[in-house]
Amino acid sequence: MADSLVIVESPAKAKTIGKYLGSKFIVKASMGHIRDLPKSQIGVEVDRNFEPKYITIRGKGSILKELKDASKKVKKIYLAADPDREGEAIAWHLAHYLDVGSDELCRVVFNEITKDAVKDAFKTPRRINQDLVNAQQARRILDRLVGYKISPLLWKKVKKGLSAGRVQSVAVKLIQDRENEIKAFEPEEYWSITALLDAGKAGFEAKYHSMNGEKKELHSQEDVNEVLAAMGNGKFTVKEVKEKERGRNPSPPFITSSMQQEAARKLNFRASKTMSVAQQLYEGIDLGKEGTVGLITYMRTDSTRISPVAQEEAREFIITKYGAAFYPETPRVYTKKNANAQDAHEGIRPTSVLREPEQLKEFLSRDQYRLYKLVWDRFVASQMASAILDTMTIDLTAGDTVFRANGSKMKFAGFMKVYVESNDDGTTEEDKLLPPLSKGDVLEKQSIDPKQHFTQPPPRYTEARLVRALEEMGIGRPSTYAPTLETIQKRGYVAIEEKKFVPTELGELVIQLMQEFFPEILDIEFTAHMEEELDFVEEGKEDWVRVLDTFYTSFEKRLEFAEEEMKEIEIQDEVSDEICEKCGRHLVYKMGRFGKFLACSGFPECRNTKPIIKDIGVTCPSCHAGKIVERRSKKGRVFYGCDQYPTCDFVSWDKPVNKPCPVCSSMMIEKRSKNGLSIQCTNCDHKEEVNEDQNEDMKD
Repeated sequence: MADSLVIVESPAKAKTIGKYLGSKFIVKASMGHIRDLPKSQIGVEVDRNFEPKYITIRGKGSILKELKDASKKVKKIYLAADPDREGEAIAWHLAHYLDVGSDELCRVVFNEITKDAVKDAFKTPRRINQDLVNAQQARRILDRLVGYKISPLLWKKVKKGLSAGRVQSVAVKLIQDRENEIKAFEPEEYWSITALLDAGKAGFEAKYHSMNGEKKELHSQEDVNEVLAAMGNGKFTVKEVKEKERGRNPSPPFITSSMQQEAARKLNFRASKTMSVAQQLYEGIDLGKEGTVGLITYMRTDSTRISPVAQEEAREFIITKYGAAFYPETPRVYTKKNANAQDAHEGIRPTSVLREPEQLKEFLSRDQYRLYKLVWDRFVASQMASAILDTMTIDLTAGDTVFRANGSKMKFAGFMKVYVESNDDGTTEEDKLLPPLSKGDVLEKQSIDPKQHFTQPPPRYTEARLVRALEEMGIGRPSTYAPTLETIQKRGYVAIEEKKFVPTELGELVIQLMQEFFPEILDIEFTAHMEEELDFVEEGKEDWVRVLDTFYTSFEKRLEFAEEEMKEIEIQDEVSDEICEKCGRHLVYKMGRFGKFLACSGFPECRNTKPIIKDIGVTCPSCHAGKIVERRSKKGRVFYGCDQYPTCDFVSWDKPVNKPCPVCSSMMIEKRSKNGLSIQCTNCDHKEEVNEDQNEDMKD
């Protein structure tokens, strides 16, 4: 008969841990939090030191009864929720409900769900950490005060259903500020001059560098003509050849935000999807004969620290698989990137590098395999030797001008044999070889290519860029990024267009009101300072009540002022020319999480909606009568179809272009890759690389 009860958050975690602990332990799941602040009221006694009024979460009655009954049959209760603030708070609420004393050694934490880690954790249970609980409680109450005080004001003055929050409001403001930058941006003209030079069997490119010993910028055709005139007879003489080795170090193991960013770039995962799949890998996967095993360490962390045991296992694996040269002279130690990073956990890594992704493929779903491989590759590479590149720089003179060619080749792959971090523009580092040349060599030009360019505005935020910006500013914590991005879309404050955030009119209006009446909520330094204060509470250096009191004193005055001075605003929907086919009223433009759509102005009596169809200027290749239009799936994914549907059922995920294949006359489609934009035939192997300007021409 069991003599101990273990409580975790989820059934999957309970199943995995139960197999490790054996028959003397009953393992049950609380299904997350069991108590919270009430939804119907603010639930905080501000005048009584911000005392929270916790209630049992609706629907948890049967679970609590099951836990209570089980607790009466055992001698010992262990609370094994996740190893963070939220997990500590869940354990604290469970302890309160099950009458577990504050001095009881009941709290068990582990960073990975493996047999050894779990068994070791149960050898050293501890008391519930009240500092961690206070930090979570302070954050929860702080967010409740902001949300439940400002939101009703916005409901009354603007529109029902609106909300405000410390992290979400800053996120929307960042998106709005970026949009303002884009609108205010004035492109500046600049030019480049590329010379294709003859060097025996292969030509190579050199770019204009300077003239008359000075770095002269090219802002106009006149500047270009001046350089061309100064090039003399067009012969190029090698002035200097520089060769050197360059080392490149691996990226550190993943933290929550970097995993979300890299999964977005490499796997096209939304932040919420990344966290959902990571949770599955953490809680345990059935590996057949090996049983159920947690495959990665805890995925909510901002620390890159790695345990000595994991580091030693990685060392042995790397030397055995790749050779001693691929391991650095001393083990790699990564320091905190963010001064506020919590070092309680490790970075995100596989629980064992010996479980190679390919070996587990049959046990994992496609998404689980891809994310596990990403985590595995990143961790293994983080422990490997630096890559070494041979670089070459050649300066060539032509008259009074200097042109420069840069090249590099991989001398030693090092960590790059396993993994290379991607970047937001999708470019990759590839070998660019230059011919062996010596000072004084004279080369003939094959061509001179001047090109006009214009500076580009800053890019809109993708999920990855926004997460990185919030992290760098010290806004939010690993657990808050994914839900924040979901919330600002659900509220209609932002929409996603081409995988980038665009502020809506509603979002812009709410930010204007917040800026006027609650500027500190949008102030990045203020919000980052609040995060720091909460960290101090967690470390036992600050009193949570004092932190809340300091904030609320000025916040309350802001609320009183806003109640009096904020004017009621009626948001008028933009009326379209289209008529609702169901009731005859005009359709109006509405903003949803995936952009604008049409809805009946008679809502809620009439709930008719229609997507806004965008003609891309291409004739349907199937029926040759309709036009190809851009549509959205129910999940917001863009696809292309004939406007004669259902008569014509042509559909394509890829964007067709207004140019037939020159080889077989079939339809051509756009394809984006790390190397840029190309158009490809859907029937044969014909492919053309294009620049963005050419792409615009193909639409006309």
